[in-house]
Parts: sequence; structure tokens; C-alpha cells
Amino acid sequence: MHVLLDENLDWRLVRYFDADFQVTTVSRQGWKGKRNSELLQQAEAAFDVLVTMDRSIEHQQNLSKYNIGVILISARSNRIQNIQPAMLRVNEVLREVQPGQVIYVTADTS
Repeated sequence: MHVLLDENLDWRLVRYFDADFQVTTVSRQGWKGKRNSELLQQAEAAFDVLVTMDRSIEHQQNLSKYNIGVILISARSNRIQNIQPAMLRVNEVLREVQPGQVIYVTADTS
């Protein structure tokens, strides 16, 4: 499975994905600064899932029309120590997410 990590997430999170996922970042793809619609169009051609913290993406885009799943992480901030607690659940839902679907994952830091 090919996973794209959005630019609003720390690239070091790549280390927390299970080994059977091929993960890269928006920055490594040279897609930094792209609008969500353009990013989704390019990403759906090469990736199965976009992992992001961009809550506006689901309101700005009709995600069901894209051939890519989206995992939306909710955390106190995008700092790695605030997101890392969500990574176990992210790895679980990566196995379930379907194209056009949004799955929400909350980082429980309590």
C-alpha cells in the first residue's frame, strides 16, 4: 500500500508506519504548496491513502470522487510527540480505508 504523508505532518512520522506500507511525503514528491484539489488529483494516481491533519480538506473537497482514501488525524498540535500516540490506530485503519473514504483518528495524549 502506498501512503502519502501531507506537508502539515512531520516527515519523521514515516518511522511509525508498519513496514508493509510504502510511505513518502508531499515534500519528497515535490508537491509542497499545492491546493488540496490538485494534490488529491495527483496523489490518487500513485497513492492509496493520504494521511493529513488538514480538517478543511473534507469541507473543501468532495472526497468521494477521488480514488484515494484519507486518514484525518486530530491532535493537540502537529508536533511529532502529539501525533505519535495516534500512529498505532493509523496503522490499523490503513488496512481498512477505501478510496473516497475519510477515517478519523484522534491522538489520545492523556
